[in-house]
Amino acid sequence: MSRWTRNLLLLTRQARILSQVRLTHVAPIGYLQCSNPVLLDNFGRREVFVCRRGHATWVTAEDMDYKGQILVYSILGCPHCMKSKNTLQKLNLPYTDINLEMFPQCREPLKERTGKRTVPQIFFNATHVGGNDDLQNLVKDKSRLQQLIEDVKFNAPPPEAPVPPDPSTAVVDAGSGNFVCEPDEYVQLVQELRKSGLIGDHWQGIRVHHNSFVGRDFVNWVVKNKQLERSDAIMMGQALIDKHFGHNIKSDLSFQDNDVYYRLLDDEETHALNAGHMSDCEPQAAIELGEDLRKIILKLYSAFLSPDGKKVDYKGIGASVEFKHYVRLTKELQRVQIASSSREEKLAFFINIYNALVIHANIVRGPPDNLWQRYKFFHTVKYIIGGYAYSLQDIENGVLRSNRKGVGMIRRPFSSSDPRLKVALDRCEPLIHFALVCGARSCPPIKTYSPDKVDEQLRVAAEAFLESPDGCEVVMNNKTIYLTQILKWYQEDFGKDKAEMVSWVRDHVPEGEKRNHMSELIDGKKYKVTFMSYDWSVNS
Repeated sequence: MSRWTRNLLLLTRQARILSQVRLTHVAPIGYLQCSNPVLLDNFGRREVFVCRRGHATWVTAEDMDYKGQILVYSILGCPHCMKSKNTLQKLNLPYTDINLEMFPQCREPLKERTGKRTVPQIFFNATHVGGNDDLQNLVKDKSRLQQLIEDVKFNAPPPEAPVPPDPSTAVVDAGSGNFVCEPDEYVQLVQELRKSGLIGDHWQGIRVHHNSFVGRDFVNWVVKNKQLERSDAIMMGQALIDKHFGHNIKSDLSFQDNDVYYRLLDDEETHALNAGHMSDCEPQAAIELGEDLRKIILKLYSAFLSPDGKKVDYKGIGASVEFKHYVRLTKELQRVQIASSSREEKLAFFINIYNALVIHANIVRGPPDNLWQRYKFFHTVKYIIGGYAYSLQDIENGVLRSNRKGVGMIRRPFSSSDPRLKVALDRCEPLIHFALVCGARSCPPIKTYSPDKVDEQLRVAAEAFLESPDGCEVVMNNKTIYLTQILKWYQEDFGKDKAEMVSWVRDHVPEGEKRNHMSELIDGKKYKVTFMSYDWSVNS
């Protein structure tokens, strides 16, 4: 027995017991406080998370004498990573989890070593097994698997094996959604406006504008009560619009000193999930609020996704403290400053919000279970964002697809006069289809995205999904390429015809046998495309 093992066993006797804790809920390297071993009773299985060379490592009592190492390069919340680690746990194999978000310096060396951008990447000592699919194939090859296990058990890592990074170089997260409110000075003005008697039902011809006020009346009220010039009163009215406290009923973005009607945001008749009393905080930039929300979402995904990353524990999320924190923070979306954000900021922001909105709606409204309910779900489930309501369809087709018609839509989401059109991307981004998760089993796995890495993260998400049998399969015997229905529904985003779409897919499948087979079929120009059936059952 090694000295490390003896020390571990001694320390383990003093380790605190955590009952009924699933290992998939334990944070990977960098998030786990590993100064002492933690003994977990995982539904009857005695398991230990320890620090080994400063890294969080999973072991079982019978596997403490391994001389070598199994390394799993992953990112937090990655479904394929979770599935591979779950497989290693079921095999009772100790592994060290290296989170590339916390050790970004490992990304390029890993790519050079493996030729892959996707995660996970798994090593048994110096042997590169590959990703999750490769690991599952290895499990079926019992003879080769046993050879690799014996290599790790009896041999120390050779010089050519990857070396875990120094834990002191980890990029430490500052927190998870630690939102600090800066009070908005215009809150007081809104409160006084509510008491002024200006807000009510106003008739314009045969049409009534409920809970509205008139621009000229507002200016007169400010001039009288604040002792200001009309020009200053108009500027105050404009500030209410710019800060998203209210807006012109007809969507004009300017405040006017005439018979134009305005309405405060929390007087809008909407069923948006974050509707109600407006936030009293100064509006945040999208990049700041988006990061606060992303951190909370990441914690929820990490804790309540199944080991394979394809199922969501909606009941668990709904009862969690983190979800209550998330719901409170969605109020800040009402007045977030999004229009001036960069393309990358909008991409990451709206993808994360879309996926979180689906989960939020499934928790509070329940998932749709037929065609009509799905149509209603995607058109009526909404958040108020930057002063305006956005449905799931608005986010996907209006913003991220640059105002293109979606499936079954007869017109574009945003008209030429719609103020939300200014938020839409300048061009459609096809990679979003491998990041948006509609809540069905056939959707891509759930992840979160950050503005500074969003393009790379989207490429990796596309590669991972198309590498899996859910996204693309190639059968050479009958020269058939099987593709996800997503590519059929949004074919125009991937090329002007089916041939261009197939070439796009080939170019985004990772290097390997599947890509080579696709190239062979495309070059021979004799192949057929079949779209796989789509499983709309809820991913819970």
